[in-house]
Amino acid sequence: MRFLPRLVISAALGIATFLSWRLLLRSPAAGQEGDLALKAEEGFTLTLDTFLHIQQLRKKRLRAFCSRSGKVTPPPSSWEERARLLLNLRVSTKLDLLYCQVPSTGMEEWQQLLEKLEENENVTLPVALPYPRQHAPETQLSKFNLTEIEAMLGSYTKVLFVRDPFQRLISTFMQGMGSSPSFSSFVQDVLDSGQHNAPTAWNPLVSLCQPCLVQYDYVVMFGFLRQELGHLLRRAGLPVDSHLPEFTDTQVRWTYSWLSEQMFSELSLQQKKQLSHFYRWDLAAFSFSGSLLSSDLLSTPETW
Repeated sequence: MRFLPRLVISAALGIATFLSWRLLLRSPAAGQEGDLALKAEEGFTLTLDTFLHIQQLRKKRLRAFCSRSGKVTPPPSSWEERARLLLNLRVSTKLDLLYCQVPSTGMEEWQQLLEKLEENENVTLPVALPYPRQHAPETQLSKFNLTEIEAMLGSYTKVLFVRDPFQRLISTFMQGMGSSPSFSSFVQDVLDSGQHNAPTAWNPLVSLCQPCLVQYDYVVMFGFLRQELGHLLRRAGLPVDSHLPEFTDTQVRWTYSWLSEQMFSELSLQQKKQLSHFYRWDLAAFSFSGSLLSSDLLSTPETW
């Protein structure tokens, strides 16, 4: 299938919503260590014990990546450099939460949930902090002073949202970013832009969120947001049961699994290899069940 226009893709989304979940459950890549894909069927309930076990596995893999890649380094001494690295981090000073803002990972519904919780005057946090709570309207971490940033990084609950990078790329294309008429030409524009000049919309998560510099408490996966965030927020002492929205990521996950196969076939072998190299850090740091991008596509050994 060559040069799929956005209109054709949009029409395919409706059909895929009903059919694509079967394709994912049959995927030979499903069921990797710590993955929920085989359990993500209608009626599945994620227990707290399973959630905590999966969190251990995800963070263990992330720590191994940081150690192996040599990315475990002291925070930069320059204030300007530190602010640049933390540019995508957001905070809720009322809820003592810190998260990395990355498009196409479930941010919209998450931020709506935080707004509802912040509006609730009865929300109180049980954990005492070593500094006065200020409930600042500012949400960008880098706008605070160095003392406040260090205190927030040390005491706030830190959340990292992750999603298959190829699906993030498809979502970006579907939202109309870029002027390319086809997905293949859009991908080529992404590759030509290079990692250092890449917009936030498709830049690798490892570059955007600095998970080897920021010690995230939770790594939550697109496709399971409602249940994972429910456990996360309850453990943070927040009354979330009446506020949790019906996240749409579960249904969209099946759709994008089907759509990924169709759009991946539009790319040349060279583009597939280059994309796998472009997102090599994300593929090494996180487990994406059934991802079409893989280090196996790289023609040379992985370099960091």
